[in-house]
Amino acid sequence: MKIHEYQAKAILAQYNVPVPRGEVAYTVDEAETAAKNLGGSVVVKAQIHAGGRGKGGGVKVARNAAEAAEIARHMLGMKLVTHQTGPEGRIVQRLLVEETLPIERELYLGIVLDRVQGKPVFMASAAGGMEIEEVAAKTPELILKETMDPWAGLSGFQARKLAYGMGVPAASANAASAAMMALAKAYLAVDASLAEINPFILTKDGKVYALDAKINFDDNALYRHKELAELRDLNEEDPLEVEASKFGLNYIKLDGTVGCMVNGAGLAMATMDIIKYAGGSPANFLDVGGGASPEQVKNAFRILLSDAHVKAVLINVFGGILRCDRLATGVVEAARDLKIQVPIVVRMEGTNVELGRKILLESGLNFTVGEDMRDAAEKVVKLAA
Repeated sequence: MKIHEYQAKAILAQYNVPVPRGEVAYTVDEAETAAKNLGGSVVVKAQIHAGGRGKGGGVKVARNAAEAAEIARHMLGMKLVTHQTGPEGRIVQRLLVEETLPIERELYLGIVLDRVQGKPVFMASAAGGMEIEEVAAKTPELILKETMDPWAGLSGFQARKLAYGMGVPAASANAASAAMMALAKAYLAVDASLAEINPFILTKDGKVYALDAKINFDDNALYRHKELAELRDLNEEDPLEVEASKFGLNYIKLDGTVGCMVNGAGLAMATMDIIKYAGGSPANFLDVGGGASPEQVKNAFRILLSDAHVKAVLINVFGGILRCDRLATGVVEAARDLKIQVPIVVRMEGTNVELGRKILLESGLNFTVGEDMRDAAEKVVKLAA
């Protein structure tokens, strides 16, 4: 789960990470009031779940409250397109109005899970303000790393090592180290999958601040953080993915024409691969899970076919917990209830496979049964074309 910058900063502030003074605004009047409250010049920042906002015109400096109101009037409701949103962009519905600070240097701080080590890794770089992927590709030596203890977090000596490694002046080293340790504490406390401050700034008077912040949460741990689940902004998520989550379905929309319904994430990945191998392009990732009911299958079909780009559907199932006859029953019910018009290719193996195929073939509906994965992929790609 992703959250907005202002929400991430509120969480970091709870753990004593220094953040600029700021207020969220949903209207032009609120933006003007926030600028008056802060006094002096302010930064007006569009709040969407994507990076690169500044390049897309989503971050502007205002000299006073009147200018902040004018910027807000233009920014609220605009379609902000960045390299992370794709050409469809995101509609700006809220803003962060924040005090400006005298920046001396921009640094980078971030924490991710290293799945090889099974531990979080704290990253720091003197190349702040840039996309970390670009830094990693061109100057990887600028990224310093320290493996964190999953229970104790980042130790004091590790934080100081990173601070001096980035060239933080001695006068600011203690503040920078404390901020890094606080970031690590926040990351572990909220079960984050990513915590990033870019840029982490040093000011001309020697202070440190998280000028921007990003936190992603591990969805599997949200049951432990009911208050964090309330921060979810459904307007920033694909409507079909939101709908799928209501029924316990793992759905991710893609840009192809072949809809995929599969049980098991590994089989889903293999299915998408073989569709590409056959010359097609998957329209989605949809894992109905091992124990899907006919009702879940029906909802999966409805969500999958809500995508207008889907021209044909491939159902690829290995019957284990989800028996083939049970799946076939759900597919037939869904096809009848939803009056499905697009071609459907089914490949199934496993428990009760013969009964499942019989249910499909005797349904009177237009199903194509694939002999194996390759045959099914070739047939669905041809039908989609």
